[in-house]
Parts: sequence; structure tokens; C-alpha cells
Amino acid sequence: MSWLFGSALRTTMVERADALPGRESPAFEVPTTHTVLGTPLAGPWPDGTRVLYLASGCFWGAEKAAWQLPGVVTTAVGYMGGYTPNPTYEEVCTGRTGHAETVLVAYDPTKLSDVDLLRHFWEEHDPTQGFRQGNDVGTQYRSAVYTTTPEQQAAALATRTEFAPRLRANGYGDITTEIRPAADAGPFFYAEGYHQQYLDKNPAGYCPINSTGVACPIPTGA
Repeated sequence: MSWLFGSALRTTMVERADALPGRESPAFEVPTTHTVLGTPLAGPWPDGTRVLYLASGCFWGAEKAAWQLPGVVTTAVGYMGGYTPNPTYEEVCTGRTGHAETVLVAYDPTKLSDVDLLRHFWEEHDPTQGFRQGNDVGTQYRSAVYTTTPEQQAAALATRTEFAPRLRANGYGDITTEIRPAADAGPFFYAEGYHQQYLDKNPAGYCPINSTGVACPIPTGA
């Protein structure tokens, strides 16, 4: 989506001291309900629901892929991993907030395991491209996993370890995906309402597919 606002296509991370100042409260209202699943975007969700934050380029297509998975309770798009509080989409597109376009995935781990969700994540994009996905160039399009449980963190690292040699064997470079606890990455800021479930509202909308076509194996012992 970098073409939408003529972004500077920033390919180096902004320093905290140089980030945009942001604001104390959101600059817009966010819908409360998922347009496809009919579930709350921000909870409350059923007991036992887990949340994982995934960044894999343009969040429109990534969110649609996630809400179609069995066991997903809700999804939402937003901005995470940066410095600017309560950013707008236009600000994120400048590369001066430090955020990645991120999908919140709330799911039932008895129906969708951490490993299976992460295998889907690895397979749906090219995690070797650095600050880009296909024609979308900029730090906001980087690949990232922000975990909320130790089990998710372990699964993210294990699936990366299994996937990396498969990618190299198929001619790809090293995985550049950022993996860290959500608590270290900073808050998830919900994106503007028109971004939420964008491809449900706009079925013919921009939806890049940047999969490598390489399958991610199940880690030993998973």
C-alpha cells in the first residue's frame, strides 16, 4: 500500500528521538465488532482465548487470511513495534513512527495451535525481504511476531528454526523476522475503521500475495 500516500519508502528504522510525537488519545474511533465474524475487536473474548500479533506486509490481505482460519475468534489491524503513541495511517506510512502494519489474532488454542497459526504466518509471506513485501517497501511492511505467552515465543522460535533451511534450500536468503514479546514491542494501536476487515468491505481491493510457496514443517516434538 506504499503507493497510496506517496510514502518516502523508508528502509531504515527511525530512532526513538526522531520519531513523530503522536498524541495522548486516538485521533479516530474504531468499530467495536468484526464485520465477518461478528465478534468484538477488542474483547471481551471467551475464557482461554489467546492473542498473537503478526506482521507480514500489507495488513489488509494478512487479516483476511487470518480470519478465515478455523479457531480464530477475531482479528483486527493496527500498528505495533514503534514509538509514536496513537499514530494515524498517514503517519505510519512516513516511516517516522517505527510501527509495523500488524494483525491482532485472537484464537482458541484448543482449535488452532500456536504452531499451526505460526506455520500459516510463515507460509503466507516472504520473511526474508527485510523492510518490504513485494512492491510494498518501507519499515512498516517488515515481518514480525509479537508474542503474549512463553509458549508462543517458543513456538515462534522453533518454527523459524525449522523453516529457515527450507527457505535457503529453495534459493531464499536469511529470515529477517523480528520475534519478541509483545510487552517489549509496545502497545498495539488499532488502525482506522476503514482498514478493519478492509477486504470484506472492498472484495476487489488491493490484496498482494507474497508467499514463497515453501511449506513450513512442524517442529520436532510439537
